[in-house]
Amino acid sequence: MVRSREFWIMIVSAAALGVLGVLLSVWGNPENSGICVSCFIENSAGALGFHDNRNMQYLRPELIGFVLGSTASALACRDFQSRGGSSPLARLFLGIFLIFGCAVFIGCPIKLFLRLTAGDLTAVAGVAGLLLGVWSGLRGLANGVELVKQRSGAASGGHLMPALFVLLLLFFVARPGFLLFSTKGGAAQHAPWLIALTTGVGLGALAQRTRFCITGSIRNTFLMGLRVPALWGLLAFVVAALALNIATGRFHPGLYGQPGAHLDYLWSFLGMGLVGWISVLIGGCPFRQMIKAGEGDADAGLVVVGMFIGGALSQSWGIASTAAGASLYGKLSILAGFIFVFACCLVFRERTTT
Repeated sequence: MVRSREFWIMIVSAAALGVLGVLLSVWGNPENSGICVSCFIENSAGALGFHDNRNMQYLRPELIGFVLGSTASALACRDFQSRGGSSPLARLFLGIFLIFGCAVFIGCPIKLFLRLTAGDLTAVAGVAGLLLGVWSGLRGLANGVELVKQRSGAASGGHLMPALFVLLLLFFVARPGFLLFSTKGGAAQHAPWLIALTTGVGLGALAQRTRFCITGSIRNTFLMGLRVPALWGLLAFVVAALALNIATGRFHPGLYGQPGAHLDYLWSFLGMGLVGWISVLIGGCPFRQMIKAGEGDADAGLVVVGMFIGGALSQSWGIASTAAGASLYGKLSILAGFIFVFACCLVFRERTTT
């Protein structure tokens, strides 16, 4: 079967995400966390003074690169379009709960598969939860659940998020006194900043062109079957990351002693279930929200703001899990998240009139 040019671009881009996700750990990022949007957001929120965990304070250049790479690609290809106005307050809170789910699992969907390809068998519970969450979200869409339509136009504010990340880049380079940097802990482990920024820009540009998204790949597979290009992209990501983990001696299969993981399988399952469900409702995982924000989607930008709030609260309120397991507040946040998402499904369900 002859594949289209777009198909091979998808494969190459997804494989690059897997390879660079491992290489960033080789270059200095925490083990099995070469790319983790939720962890990066928690670190960056701390660097800006939004929480006081001194082990989680570093303005991650990768995040800046994701948004600005997406913006550059969208402008170059004339894809940049300012749009927004789709249930903004709901999206803000969904962004908060999205990070709560990631914090309880300890990682976003990208890190979920990076952990799995490094041999972390505790991630299997997260995979199962993500699949069920995406399926639940699709069931909602099939029953008429949909956030209100977007509006296009400069007044939507789609330019504000790229401008904000330009400002964050200036902060990172200038290092003003209010910017905080950890000297120990996970945030103190990072790749050289120029490498991290360049990697983020490249991946942001590729993701903007291909629309690749972990949860989106799963969603499209459920909808269209095994031949959908996004599934092959996800497989390319997994194979590339697995191969490089093996080649670099980072593949250590097992349940115990895995970095950035815990043994509370039920809460890993529920945390990723919440992430999958929310991702379907808002049109993408945390990584995809960063890319959409870069190309002018103000609704995604508001989700990103919510994610930063969620990252700050995850640390300030003790929601984030540790190697010891999920905390009481983390468990309560997941339950509250499911209640909120279910309420959103009731509110935003289209009702047919007879």
